[in-house]
Amino acid sequence: MTLTKTTAVLLLLVTAPPATARDMNVVFILVDDWGITDAGVLGSDFFETPVIDRFASESLMFTDAYSASPVCSPTRAAILTGKSPARLDMTIWHENAVNGGPKNRPLREAKSQPNLPREEITLADLFKRKNYYTAHIGKWHLGTAAYYPETQGYDLNVGATYWGAPASFFYPYRGHWSATDPELRYVPVGPGREGDYLTDRLTDHAVESIEAHRDEPFFISLCFHTVHTPIEGKPELVERFERKASGKRHNHPEYAAMVASLDENVGRVLQTIDELQLADDTIVILTSDNGGVDFPSRKAGDRVPTVNTPWRSGKGTLYEGGIRVPLMIRWPGRTQAGTTCDEMVTSEDFLPTLAEGLRLPGDIPPDIDGTSLVSLLDDPATDLERDALFWHYPHYYPRMTPGSAIRSGDWKLIHSYEDDSVELFNLSNDPGETTDVSGRYPNRIRELRKKLNTWRSDVGANEPAANPDPLTSK
Repeated sequence: MTLTKTTAVLLLLVTAPPATARDMNVVFILVDDWGITDAGVLGSDFFETPVIDRFASESLMFTDAYSASPVCSPTRAAILTGKSPARLDMTIWHENAVNGGPKNRPLREAKSQPNLPREEITLADLFKRKNYYTAHIGKWHLGTAAYYPETQGYDLNVGATYWGAPASFFYPYRGHWSATDPELRYVPVGPGREGDYLTDRLTDHAVESIEAHRDEPFFISLCFHTVHTPIEGKPELVERFERKASGKRHNHPEYAAMVASLDENVGRVLQTIDELQLADDTIVILTSDNGGVDFPSRKAGDRVPTVNTPWRSGKGTLYEGGIRVPLMIRWPGRTQAGTTCDEMVTSEDFLPTLAEGLRLPGDIPPDIDGTSLVSLLDDPATDLERDALFWHYPHYYPRMTPGSAIRSGDWKLIHSYEDDSVELFNLSNDPGETTDVSGRYPNRIRELRKKLNTWRSDVGANEPAANPDPLTSK
C-alpha cells in the first residue's frame, strides 16, 4: 500500500497528561557537523560556549545520542520523518545521490534517492495539523526546488537550497564551491551588506519569526550551516582565538570562532524566548546532524577543524566519532534542569517524541523506526528497552568504505561490503574502539550479523554492487 500524507494508516495513540500536551512552541536547532566534544560542557579545552554550557545546565543532556547517518542529508531526512535513511533509500547527500559516487572503486555505491519524497509525512506536516505556524530557516539539502520546505509542511522557507554548504559565510553568501564544482552556489536570505555573517542572518530570521508569531503556537527549524566548511569565522573572533593558548584537544582558531558565533546565536534565540515570556511554553532542542570533521581540507585551511577524542574518527565513518552527537532538550514541565540520560537515542526518535508529547493529531505511517523518548524526558533513568540501533552507509568516504553497523547493548559491530569483513568492539571497556575483538567472539559476531542482516532486509536497504571494471572506470 502506498502511504500519502492524507492516507497514512496508523493512528498515533498517546497517553501524555494534558498538562504537558498543551500547544507548546518548538524551536529545533540543528547544527551542521557539530562534533561530540565541540563545547565546553562537552569537554573542549579551547572552544568557548558559555551559552550552550548554561543551556545544558537547564536541560536534559543525552550522553549516548546518535545521528541516523555519518553524513548530513540522511540524518535530516530521518529527523523529519522518523524513518531510517535505509528505509527511505536516502543514504547519501543530494549531490552524490545524483552522480552515483566514484566509478573507479571496487564497488559501485548503492542507489540513493536525491529528494525527500513529498509523500512522506514530516514533523512539519504533523504540526500543521494542529494549526502551528511552521518555519524552516537555513540548510535543507533534501532535494531540488520541487521538494523544498514549502512542499513538506512549512509555511516559511528562508535559505533552503539543495546544496550542502555555502560558498562563503560572508555576504552575499554566494560563489563557486571549487574548481571541480564550478556551479554558482548561493544562500537566499534577503538583503544585507558587506561583512554580514550567515549564522547571524539566519538567527535574525528565527528571531523575527518568534516575535511575529508569539501569540500562536510555532514550530521553527533553525538549521545552521555552521560549523561545516568552509571554515570561516568573524575576523575579530579569529584574532581572539589566535591569541589564545592552544588546548591539548582543540586548537583551530577559525573553527573556534565559528563555534563562538554558534554559541552567540543560540543565545540570541534563547534571549528572545525569555524576553517574550515564552520560556515556560517553548521546547528547545539542540543537536547535530553527524560527527565532527577531524581531517584537514583546503576549505579548513589545510588543518584539522576538530577532534572527537575519546571517540574514534569522525564525520563520514561508522565509528563513534562519526555518529555520536550532542543532544540537549529543554522541555518545560517534563525535563529537569541539569540532568543526563545514558540511554541510546537517535535522530529517528524526534518525530514520535514530539508527536506523543504534544498530542499532534492525525495518522502517521506504521513503518517509522523511531521510538518516543517521552518516558526518558520524564525520568532519564527509564529503560527504553531498545534492543539495538542500526546504521547503513553503502557509500565511500575518506577513511570509510561502504558498510553498515549495529550497536546492541555495549557491543558494536561494523560490516564492510568490500571484503565482507567485520569489526567488533565492546564500548563498555573500549569506548574509543581501539581494539577489534572480532577474533575472540565468534558467537557474538553471528548474533549481531544475524540482527543486522534481518534489519537490512526488513527496511529494504539498497546495497552496493561489484564494479565490473574499476581499473578503467572514470
